[in-house]
Amino acid sequence: MKKYLIPSFSLAFLLAGCASAPQYVGVPSTQNTKNISMGIDHADFQRAATDAIESMLRSGALNKRGGGRYVLAISTVINDTMQRIDIDQLIKKIRIALLQSGKVVVTTAVRAGGAEDTMSYDARELRGNSEFNQKTVAKKGQLIAPDLSLSGKIIQRNSSVDGGDKQRVDYYFQLTVTDISSGLAFWEGESVIGKVGSNSSSSW
Repeated sequence: MKKYLIPSFSLAFLLAGCASAPQYVGVPSTQNTKNISMGIDHADFQRAATDAIESMLRSGALNKRGGGRYVLAISTVINDTMQRIDIDQLIKKIRIALLQSGKVVVTTAVRAGGAEDTMSYDARELRGNSEFNQKTVAKKGQLIAPDLSLSGKIIQRNSSVDGGDKQRVDYYFQLTVTDISSGLAFWEGESVIGKVGSNSSSSW
């Protein structure tokens, strides 16, 4: 009995695992990558960032009148999912691509919640310190204020499919570029990534 029980159990386990493997919604099975999770992973960040970057550049919203580059500040990006995710992973990909496009520079001295890099302010504490050559210390009025801000929200929505036998999870990556002077949105974009898997697959 034992000799046949173990292989049978192993085969059933493997078949169940294959049947319940998560798949992207709207993507042919031949293009679905292996090891997909129901949560947000690196590939999802890459896709959402690529969609946002291509849309921004295609819209022309980042083409500054008279030439030159806009100064962009990072505002609040809300995580409205059931997962603990690194928002900066998504934003960093977008920042890198925008910097490489030559359309935008990003300030690290101004950000929602406080400066990303406090050294811009810390270095100014050296004013009046006789140990430092004051000609090399940053002068007043040198920091550049941002023209635009990037804000957004990541939303998760779960639903049952196939009569309740499976679950579908949709992630909405919503981003907005706002002109700080006027408060008007120069650009808005949304990338939706959907996945379907078994009810036993965790999405958090």
